[in-house]
Amino acid sequence: MIRRILINATSATTRIAITEDGRLVELFTEAPESDSHVGNIYLGKVTKILQGMNAAFVDIGLEQDAFLHFSDVDQTMEEGDDDIDEEERPLTTQVDSVDVALRNAKIAPKKRLPTFSTKRAGEITINLQAKQPVIVQVTRDAYGSKGVRVTTKVGLPGRNVVLLPFDANAGVSRKIASQRERRRLRLLARAILPEDMGCIIRTAASGLEEEDVRADFEFLLEQWQDIERVVKKAKGPTLLYREPGLTYSVIRDLFTDGTETVMVDDRKVYREIKNYLARSAPELESKIELYTDNRPLFDTYKIERDVEYTHARTVPLQSGGSIVIDHTEAMVVIDVNSGRATNERSQEGNAVKTNFEAVREVAKQIRLRDIGGMVLVDFIDMTHEDNRRKLYAEMKRELALDRAKTVCYPVTQLGLMQITRQRIRKAIAERSSEQCPLCAGTGRVQSAATTLTAIDRWLRAYRARTWSLTVTVAASPFIIHHIRHSSGATVLRWLRTYFLFVRLREDPSLDPGEFRCFAGASSKDITRHYL
Repeated sequence: MIRRILINATSATTRIAITEDGRLVELFTEAPESDSHVGNIYLGKVTKILQGMNAAFVDIGLEQDAFLHFSDVDQTMEEGDDDIDEEERPLTTQVDSVDVALRNAKIAPKKRLPTFSTKRAGEITINLQAKQPVIVQVTRDAYGSKGVRVTTKVGLPGRNVVLLPFDANAGVSRKIASQRERRRLRLLARAILPEDMGCIIRTAASGLEEEDVRADFEFLLEQWQDIERVVKKAKGPTLLYREPGLTYSVIRDLFTDGTETVMVDDRKVYREIKNYLARSAPELESKIELYTDNRPLFDTYKIERDVEYTHARTVPLQSGGSIVIDHTEAMVVIDVNSGRATNERSQEGNAVKTNFEAVREVAKQIRLRDIGGMVLVDFIDMTHEDNRRKLYAEMKRELALDRAKTVCYPVTQLGLMQITRQRIRKAIAERSSEQCPLCAGTGRVQSAATTLTAIDRWLRAYRARTWSLTVTVAASPFIIHHIRHSSGATVLRWLRTYFLFVRLREDPSLDPGEFRCFAGASSKDITRHYL
């Protein structure tokens, strides 16, 4: 398998495509002023604790408070003395809020602490209370009306290791199969890290010399020391660490020995990647290439068409069918259509062929569009239960290629399949588009006939309360064109019905569902007076 990373950088956006054997398998996009907060670390203050939701809300300086579920609280913020009677609790002592935030001290609570039940550990007491300072890291961006989600399980990522300041455990990637290598790396980590810190040793560390792994640890420890210094000076919610840009993150996390080449079409980005690799992975420098051809990079590698489909509502299938993707507030709904795919002799045969093509395309589009949350797929009805089982197994295989956590459920008798996917960032549709100002996101606008009916009602009310003979109606050019070219001679009908001469005025600033009425030929707006 030939794996490439293609980086197309412009002043408007950065697009990073990952291809396998020439096929687009992952796509990342980022605008210069990206509003993504994933990976950022903040010093926040607990504003509210809701035991009924097993969650707290934390002010981290954004427009909305961050959501902290109790399952995202690390072990250093858990206590086991919740059964102590309130009168037996020690009096609250004066403890520096910096020490509390850095887990060097705990404040004796003034009232009962919240609890959280887990299958493995039973009931756990969470050492959180209102106004308490806490260091958190963003794990999911805001979407819809929901704010960002955070965790106190903070991690500073490097190319070879992830530093865990509040976790004393040292984990090793499961992809490192050799027990001897796992033991070597774990002992190395223990020799470098302070006793109260832990780490996750990434796959990229396998086989590296001690000096290379040590350099990564030392760099991350220096970063954490910088964060501690900022915490000690902070007076309120503060950004402590900003996750680097998209290009840096992709090169750090996804550029491995298995990648044949990284092609970059921007000299500045090319130099930045070379400088980073010179420090962190010099053995990979030779795989970076600067693309200088006049033809667009994505066109050269024949993936621009696939990129365009990530913004389309309808995506065609090979046999002539299609999938239609619609976003709602609660979920993404995907409808599978057979279209002209009628090559098979039976209806069941056509359904099976189209559905299996759709499975591969659905899984691909979910990955490329970075769709998170609940996805409901409406497949073409299949009579045989065996075909539904095979379809479910095929979807599980396709979703296993996704780096994000996904779960799918068997196809129902109605042909519906439920899929859930870990939501981290906004989907491409949210990042690359805005709500339509005309339809307010519904995809439909008020028809000309409906607006015409509203104008007619207004004229009836106007005539009932005044004997004026002339009125001016302003509406969008689309509505005015409809009135002037209607077969019913609308203006003449108004004259006969209401004994009222109506002047028409085009106003491009008005939406198709809006209109304004003015007294005579003046500019006095009287619309509201006769609604």
